[in-house]
Amino acid sequence: MNESTGDIGAQFYATQLGVYDEMLAKEHKVLPYWERFMDAIATLGSEQLELRRREAQRLLRENGVTYNVYGDTQKLTRPWRLDPVPLLISSEDWSLIEAGLKQRAELLNLILKDIYGKQQLLKKGLLPSELVLAHDGFLHPCVGALPHLQRELIVYSANLARGQNGRMLVLDDRSQAPSGAGYALENRTVMTRVLPDIFRETQVHRLSGFFKALRKGLADIAPHNKEDPRIVILTPGSLNETYFEHAYLSSYLGFSLVQGDDLTVRDGRVWLKSLDGLQPVDVILRRVDDSFCDPLELRSASRLGVAGLLEAVRRNNVAIANPLGSSVLENPGLLAFLPRLSRYFLNQELILPSVATWWCGQRRERDFVLQNLDRLIIKPINRSSGNYALFGGLLSAKEKELLRAAIIAKPHCYVGQEHVSFSTVPSFIDHHIEPRFAVLRSFAVASGDDYQVMPGGLTRIARQQDDFIVSNQAGGISKDTWVLADEPDKQVSLWFQPGRDVVLAADTEPLTSRAANNLFWVGRYLERIKAATRLMRTILLKLAEAPELNDPLDSQCLDVLLSALTQVTGTYPGFVTSNASVLKEPQNELLALAKNVQRSGTLAANIQAFAQTAFSIRDVWSQDTWRCVDNIQRRWQQRVVNGDCDLEQLQKHLDDLITGFVAFIGLTTESMTREAGWLMLDSGRRLEHSLTLIALLRATVVQRHESALQNQLLEAVLISTDSLSIYRRRYRSFIKLPMVLELLLMDETHPRSLAYQLHQLSDHIGALPRERGKGQLSEEERLILKAYTDLRLVKVSELVNVADDVGVYSELESVLSAMTELLWRLYEVLAQAYFSHSQVPQLMTPTQPEDDL
Repeated sequence: MNESTGDIGAQFYATQLGVYDEMLAKEHKVLPYWERFMDAIATLGSEQLELRRREAQRLLRENGVTYNVYGDTQKLTRPWRLDPVPLLISSEDWSLIEAGLKQRAELLNLILKDIYGKQQLLKKGLLPSELVLAHDGFLHPCVGALPHLQRELIVYSANLARGQNGRMLVLDDRSQAPSGAGYALENRTVMTRVLPDIFRETQVHRLSGFFKALRKGLADIAPHNKEDPRIVILTPGSLNETYFEHAYLSSYLGFSLVQGDDLTVRDGRVWLKSLDGLQPVDVILRRVDDSFCDPLELRSASRLGVAGLLEAVRRNNVAIANPLGSSVLENPGLLAFLPRLSRYFLNQELILPSVATWWCGQRRERDFVLQNLDRLIIKPINRSSGNYALFGGLLSAKEKELLRAAIIAKPHCYVGQEHVSFSTVPSFIDHHIEPRFAVLRSFAVASGDDYQVMPGGLTRIARQQDDFIVSNQAGGISKDTWVLADEPDKQVSLWFQPGRDVVLAADTEPLTSRAANNLFWVGRYLERIKAATRLMRTILLKLAEAPELNDPLDSQCLDVLLSALTQVTGTYPGFVTSNASVLKEPQNELLALAKNVQRSGTLAANIQAFAQTAFSIRDVWSQDTWRCVDNIQRRWQQRVVNGDCDLEQLQKHLDDLITGFVAFIGLTTESMTREAGWLMLDSGRRLEHSLTLIALLRATVVQRHESALQNQLLEAVLISTDSLSIYRRRYRSFIKLPMVLELLLMDETHPRSLAYQLHQLSDHIGALPRERGKGQLSEEERLILKAYTDLRLVKVSELVNVADDVGVYSELESVLSAMTELLWRLYEVLAQAYFSHSQVPQLMTPTQPEDDL
């Protein structure tokens, strides 16, 4: 080992006997390209590399790169972890892998076409019928439904590992909805930022060419509108394990991200339901398991698919990548027959052999597996929840007997596979370079007359030294994969270039009702949190002053404000309780309002709801905007919910929270086009601002108080609505209820006033797309017009004109309560008009972990 690598522990890089190592190869000498890379790493040193690793994690976190885990008790997204030491593959080595992947994709494509077409493989006995027909991935309704393309298998992925002899093996094939390409691209993006000099000097093949081929390959299969097809990515929703990737690819490739409820089938065609009406869909890149895609003909309980989708496919009115039923190719029993099928279809031997596999549906193979349980990995041919691979050597005697009985009872449902030893790769673990077992997932896409392979892919390593489990489910770590080029790789742009001096018409992306609903609620949560934050901040200031001044008025004012906090947030009973001790000692309730995620209406619960709702439409936000959302949620979680936070610290965190939301508002204001999405986001803000302002006024100034107390309350209301400065400029040192109401209710020039919110809301509703009769107002237009007109007709002097013995400003209460009812009715009408088919995501746990990514 070169001494220069000793700085970060490479001199202690101890590989296992009989295990192939990517850096040392067979002769246990460092390969030249690895030596150059490790020298560059050694120059950085251990501390600097650790800083780069942390920087990579920061970038990944801020970009929202997560991997969700089904059944996670905390229901939290797991951060994506990236090792700063990539896997290096030489150009010569890669050329063999690339050829093998192309060959394998071609072979599986031919098998897929035959299984759902003429079925010659079954008729000739080249594939046993029990192997195919007993597999969950074989969907009988899809027989004859393939569109007769040259390549039906559009996207293909394989998990690769290098055996002891250094030869690359295919562990399994992914043909249904292969995941990981987006994560590989994000890994590359981050690596070019944290190791820019090393990346540039190493001459690595770029990934952009693969994604350009993916876009072209999808456009090529469109049955209609081939010049400019509408392509959508069908996702199960934000609770899915790899939802980040769905949103990321949607944004990167310029495709609409949709859920099943966003689509409908009419007259044999698939349509996207948007605020502008129905839009035809030509191609679906699906990330939903095929059996869930059509509840009419496949899995009837599914809420993730589109009823009638398969019929639209049969009529050749929509193309799906990959076709429904393609998961039949993921049957591990198929691996045992691929060498023979390769000779049958291609007259070639497999360039990339599969890991040795014995299908128990054949007597000789079954007997071999039963006799060698200790040495083999036993897998069911159907992957399902709780139905995993078993390492025979780790089973107890009783477990072996149960497994033996299961195999004998249904031999066609099991395979035995050789327990191969993966190669190890250098990895940066706990400030040292150590070997870890690794698996490479690479990708191919049908493009033109061939398959194009991503140069590299997604490498995953085990967290622990001797562990073979590399999946993220088990805490695995990802790596970038650098395929070395003989010369600097040219930049490939995803952009298509129109003819010279051609001006293309801009195409407005349709907004689905689901996205509209989520945007609307992002706006509502934002204003809900802001209102509670400002009021709580005002209370904390008052709470800090009260003991010093020792004035009964301060205590009375504080009691009113605490009760108002409960009413504004809806966290009853809270401070609206007969228990006097809660008002006397409010600290615990205030901290609960800040920290308790499980209690509806608290700051913690609303911030979590805000972040989750924003994440469910991750594709609509710019990178800076999402970074702002992540900072808001993460900081509150770390500093307040999980931190040892007292009231003094809470005051500072509330200030930071306001700053975070101001940044979010600024970014959305600056970066979002004034189309339907913006209108929905801002309409949600205006409606919620109106409701929280009214709730605050009803809880504080509707009740009559003696003059000194009222003055304190009015000042507190102005502070909590961020209106004190403008009030002082207008009215100097005078403070009276009519003037406060004039400013907060009637002043259209004041962005915090009710009149301003209603005016903006009226403009937004008028601009929203909607079919309506000539000259007729829609129901929502009527309601906002009535609300706005009723407010404009109010005389402030009459609102506060009551007899001396009356304890409530009854006219003010009447106006505010009527306005509340109108605004809630307006929301119901808006929801019916624009969100009626948008439902809470009904994400069912799929029959298997999506890809064991």
